[in-house]
Amino acid sequence: MSQKKVDLYKEEKANRSKIIKKEKRMRRIEQIAVSAIAILAAGWVCFSVYNKVTDKGDEENSYVTTDVNITALDDFSTSLNDMIEE
Repeated sequence: MSQKKVDLYKEEKANRSKIIKKEKRMRRIEQIAVSAIAILAAGWVCFSVYNKVTDKGDEENSYVTTDVNITALDDFSTSLNDMIEE
């Protein structure tokens, strides 16, 4: 090993406890951050679902009705039935 590598190894060995403490601290901060994000996401989902379930807006606007003209389909099915019967 070169002298430079030996010096780096000795310095790392001397500061190993500080390095390990710093790594543990950073790992713990990451765990807390991920947990906080997960809790916030779960809370947001629960809040959204609660608002959808308990939404008591205008009763007449809560249902949308659409009129569909199906006379063309009725005429077509009638003509098909007439063709089959012949």
